Amino acid sequence: MPLVTSTEMFKKAYAGGYAVGAFNVNNMETIQAIVEAGKECNSPLILQVSAGARKYANPVYLRHLIAAAVETTGLPIVMHLDHGADFESCKSAIEDGFTSVMIDASHHSFKENIEITRKVVEYAHDRGVVVEAELGQLAGIEDAVNVKAEDACFTQPDEVCEFTEKTGCDSLAIAIGTSHGAYKFKPGQKPQLRFDILEEVGKRLPGFPIVLHGASSVPQDKVALINKFGGKMPDAIGIPEEMLRKAATMAVCKINIDSDLRLACTAAIRQHFTEHPDHFDPRQYLGDARAAIKELVKHKIVDVLGSNDRA
Repeated sequence: MPLVTSTEMFKKAYAGGYAVGAFNVNNMETIQAIVEAGKECNSPLILQVSAGARKYANPVYLRHLIAAAVETTGLPIVMHLDHGADFESCKSAIEDGFTSVMIDASHHSFKENIEITRKVVEYAHDRGVVVEAELGQLAGIEDAVNVKAEDACFTQPDEVCEFTEKTGCDSLAIAIGTSHGAYKFKPGQKPQLRFDILEEVGKRLPGFPIVLHGASSVPQDKVALINKFGGKMPDAIGIPEEMLRKAATMAVCKINIDSDLRLACTAAIRQHFTEHPDHFDPRQYLGDARAAIKELVKHKIVDVLGSNDRA
């Protein structure tokens, strides 16, 4: 099976009350872990690449690694550009073979966001590529995304119909209280998503796929392992998984997962070096990291996304 777009994937997810995991990738071991988990769970997958990942790993390497994932699993897999900053970055990704791109013009005015998004949509659709857009701004830091808390804003349901109609985008990322990075909340804060906004958006855009960014749960067992083996992440707190599962039963068809994978990888490597200080072969510690990521992805697919047995 070749790479696919998310169109049919999201239709099935919306109707089935589940979400597809969009996992950020930047190296071989992470890709292997994700697709092995997807294969064992028979789940559709979105492998997404940020601007930082393209710079780190080289787009050619990433394209061939993802092609290998498709070839070895037979799963429906989307290759998606995460947080395309402008028309040129989206155009470059489309030329590189991506089947889906995100244009994030949410930091511009409403009118400018529409204009920029529409330009990307017209170029992408002419080439059979789908487009995700963003309305509202999430706080937090992750790769090239850096939004201060005071600059974040919830998505306004009154704007979603006009925005989707004028842009022609295929899915919409909204801001309902998630945030980028591993430090989403301060100790003592009670994480809370604005399900009232999500419900209202779902009513205004029936059947339209909604996306959640900044939705890593920051598993505390991984944080504890990192800290146990020399790390210093005492205040890393994420989105409760039960909230994400609820969102997946509503209009949310795609949930982005990034920080959780990095935490699993780092925890496994720190533990490996502590327990095996004489090891120097990358295959040893990266093998442990791959196994840890795989188990985490399987958990997300089954217990959070509900996308198992949906491929």
